[in-house]
Amino acid sequence: MGTGTTAGRTRWWLVAAIAAVPALALLPILVGLLWFALSDDDDRQDRGAMRETGCARALAFGGAALPSGARTVGACEEFVGLDLAYRAEFRMPRADVRGWLAHTYPAAPAPGTESCPAYAADQGTEREADLCLDLGPGRGLPDGVEADAVQIGVVAGDDAGTALVRFSAFTV
Repeated sequence: MGTGTTAGRTRWWLVAAIAAVPALALLPILVGLLWFALSDDDDRQDRGAMRETGCARALAFGGAALPSGARTVGACEEFVGLDLAYRAEFRMPRADVRGWLAHTYPAAPAPGTESCPAYAADQGTEREADLCLDLGPGRGLPDGVEADAVQIGVVAGDDAGTALVRFSAFTV
């Protein structure tokens, strides 16, 4: 036993060091998995679903504000996914619609009646908009607006004095 080690003694530290190297290599993976499992997943669940939002926020995203004399119809909605989208519906005096559009989007082309999208009416049938406006970069959308596109459809109300405005603003 003249090799420098005493009888019954092993080099346990060498075995421990060899076993610790793979464990240390796996430690970041285990910590990452634990962090993912315990993290708040509300953001992941909300992605890709419409949720209620403030109408002022929905309209501001597209560079607009609720006109005076208007009242919202239902809840305004926000869609968060790969893109952002906001929807708002409100009723306003029919005589004020063109003035509101011209004031809100002064560089926009005149609203038209051709190629207006169809909207679901209250009784479950589809009805074409009576007036529509489709805005984007270079098509009347003001600078500094968060949205890449704004679509507005106006459906005349059952009575002669009101109009239903359907507002949609989104990124592409």
